[in-house]
Amino acid sequence: MVSAVKRAVGVMLAMIVCLGLLAPPATAARVNGYEIDAASSLQVVVNKHRQLNPASYVPSRLVKIQGVPLHAEAADAFKKFARAAKSEGVTVVPVSGYRSYSQQSSLYDSYVRQYGQEKADMLAARPGYSEHQTGLAMDVGNPGGTCALQACFANTPVGKWAAEYGPDYGFIIRYPDGAQSITGYTYEPWHLRYVGTELAQKIDDGDPTTTDPTLEEYFGLEDAPDYL
Repeated sequence: MVSAVKRAVGVMLAMIVCLGLLAPPATAARVNGYEIDAASSLQVVVNKHRQLNPASYVPSRLVKIQGVPLHAEAADAFKKFARAAKSEGVTVVPVSGYRSYSQQSSLYDSYVRQYGQEKADMLAARPGYSEHQTGLAMDVGNPGGTCALQACFANTPVGKWAAEYGPDYGFIIRYPDGAQSITGYTYEPWHLRYVGTELAQKIDDGDPTTTDPTLEEYFGLEDAPDYL
């Protein structure tokens, strides 16, 4: 009796689909040829309007660089990036890579306690909304910590190297100067985001005197200065 009912339901669903009354499952969005919704995509766009799905996402494979975990593909690119810098006398120090949902929650809560929520939202992402959780973001520094987590980092050896040569290895400055009304974050010249060499070089206009578009601008997404 049960099997007969199941068969009948199956036949009815098949007829509904054939008649076009039931839409096929939605596919993840591709914009400019890139998958920007799936948490596992190298080009996923995460911001204050675009939470990771699932919010507790964990990359399938992480590789540690000097103890700092990063998505495996991003880690391979970062090693090449750092080796090239080293050959030119610039030492890139990996500071912070992948953070779990719980780690991001602890960090964000500490900022709220220290600065209040409004300022905390400009300095750190809420859990589930952080690029670091994708494993594709790496905060970098100089030996000795010169200008660590400050805008002046842009004028340090590592800051200059990252801005000029990062795209050659698939990295962009995710939160550029003057884009806070778009990204929701203050200028972070130390925050590198891996998107793959092809996309990074498309975003990079090769002119150091101009500001490259943000991911939001490149993909035609709405500005995300605040959480919805």
